[in-house]
Amino acid sequence: MISFYVPSDEYGFLCNFSAHGFILDGRYWPTVEHYFQSQKFAGTEHEERVRVSHTPKEAKNLGQSRKLPLRPDWEDVKVDVMRDALMAKFTTHADLRDALLATGNEELVENAPTDYFWGCGKLGSGQNMLGKLLMATRQALRDEETESAANAG
Repeated sequence: MISFYVPSDEYGFLCNFSAHGFILDGRYWPTVEHYFQSQKFAGTEHEERVRVSHTPKEAKNLGQSRKLPLRPDWEDVKVDVMRDALMAKFTTHADLRDALLATGNEELVENAPTDYFWGCGKLGSGQNMLGKLLMATRQALRDEETESAANAG
């Protein structure tokens, strides 16, 4: 098992706060966190406000503020939003892609003590959805490599 939580850790590149920007939906996003939090307000002026926030922590704080109106379908789309952001991050940065693939078949676990949806929670009973999406991204990248090799042969 490989656990991660902060960007400065050995596997910090897996974190949504890691400073690995990408282009998605025609715009540049400094981190996965910026993209994810901004999509809570897609199509509103708040989306851009989150996108240009100075740090991923600031983006998260804005995204978690309930002073701003959340898009009505957020609970239905949040996993797909995260999946898209992760795929963009790991296809943009070849070094990260290689590092993710190098994790082999290890279980990836976001060791977030207070997050029981994206992380494993304090006692490990959380859903670890971020870890699951990272493992799915790893598999999709493997499948892509296999397909490319087959087409090249």
